[in-house]
Amino acid sequence: MSTLITAFVRGHRRTGSDVQFIERTRQDAQQSMGKELQKLILTAPTSQQDLARTELAGFEQLFGRYLQETGPSVLWDKIKLLPEGGAKPYNDLARPETAKVKDLLDKLVVLKLNGGLGTSMGCKGPKSTISVRNELTFLDLTVQQIEHLNRTHGTDVPLVLMNSFNTDEDTLKVLQRYGKLQLQIHTFNQSRYPRINRESLLPIGNSFTSDNTESWYPPGHGDVYQSLVNSGLLKQFLDSGKKYVFISNIDNLGATVDLNILNFLMEQEQPPEFVMEVTDKTRADVKGGTLVEYEGKLRLLEIAQVPKEHVDEFKSVSKFKIFNTNNLWISLDAIKRVTDDQSLHMEIIVNPKTLDNGVNVIQLETAVGAAIKSFEGAMGINVPRRRFLPVKTTSDLLIVMSNLYSLHTGALQMNPKRSFPQGPLVKLGSHFSKVKDYLSRFSSIPDMLELDHLTVSGDVTFGKNVSLKGTVIIIANHGDRIDIPAGALLENKIVSGNLRILDH
Repeated sequence: MSTLITAFVRGHRRTGSDVQFIERTRQDAQQSMGKELQKLILTAPTSQQDLARTELAGFEQLFGRYLQETGPSVLWDKIKLLPEGGAKPYNDLARPETAKVKDLLDKLVVLKLNGGLGTSMGCKGPKSTISVRNELTFLDLTVQQIEHLNRTHGTDVPLVLMNSFNTDEDTLKVLQRYGKLQLQIHTFNQSRYPRINRESLLPIGNSFTSDNTESWYPPGHGDVYQSLVNSGLLKQFLDSGKKYVFISNIDNLGATVDLNILNFLMEQEQPPEFVMEVTDKTRADVKGGTLVEYEGKLRLLEIAQVPKEHVDEFKSVSKFKIFNTNNLWISLDAIKRVTDDQSLHMEIIVNPKTLDNGVNVIQLETAVGAAIKSFEGAMGINVPRRRFLPVKTTSDLLIVMSNLYSLHTGALQMNPKRSFPQGPLVKLGSHFSKVKDYLSRFSSIPDMLELDHLTVSGDVTFGKNVSLKGTVIIIANHGDRIDIPAGALLENKIVSGNLRILDH
């Protein structure tokens, strides 16, 4: 994983002196890191030193694991397909009686992962502040959903946002506009960890208060467990009688509170401590993490853990048939237990980056779903595709802005006139990758109700009231431009560089 470890060719037998050398260099790296972290803590203002000490202790523990853990995190031959009943069909869940709903919701906390920026879509600030539908942002839609839930059922489900140091300030400004709504909103920050110089294995920053954000990074959403504890919110929610937290990505517009799942959790004699919503894999999802059985426990298997020779097998829709939506229902008591006794374990994701100044760094991260193996009675629920509607790109944005969906109290619902439940596969080229450019290329969003597949590449614009049906491929060659005229109907068509329209 690090230069200390990969210098040895896997499979070669190490002599006793080799092993001793590696052990000494590991210890040296750990001690050097410890000294540098102490220096960083002392640069923090006195009022922030306890926080700095807590966060950097978590980092130091992760770094120690990084140095110790060699070889693959899973052995392929030990992986077993999910056993019968490992993922319960959603349709087997009962709807709760109306009289029970308030009592169920009184036990729930909703937590949205809000640490990401909108930079990949060409936007400044938190991704949650990008407009996705009717001028409403991800955050607006989330707030609308929970507020509607509370008003409808006379309950008080709190909304919690886990921000990062990248999104916290801007998010807090936006939250001021929701002050008059019937909704408690809590925020806390995930940890801020130092980026590591890949050669020296030491932090690249030299001050905890440094405005140089390149020296720091948020360590993935696996940090949610310990950061929730550190914020004091976990204790507050347990003291007020809350039982479960529903965690999801704020950019998954399908991740609404589901009463059937909540009812299932509360009805069990031995309630599962951890439920992962999974859904059927399609060709668009082949890289998504899947649930497997490993050494008698459920485990999330990510593509980064798969040996190269088995990647095609992992991507197979016929073998690994489901993938993780990152909609998770977790017992608050269980989170307290696994953080108190330090039994929480998530695989380390090593994320190498090259900074603008040419320095090679690594970030050590973890993923929230990987903790599934640390909880008792963990299981999957195989949910309908409508519960997984992420917006990662402008291609996704086009789908959710179109007439494929309608908006009801913050929740998107598939248009009943769509003849099959899955959305189309949409691939917009680099001319559309930034939101501003994407919006400028559509005079109005096309009718996509009967669309199966859309690929657009090159300099292409769309006039008003265009209809797209079946498979449509539009490719403007370099130097060419294609303007789809207003009112055009493209059904099973290929449109090429000189605007010839061919049947597909």
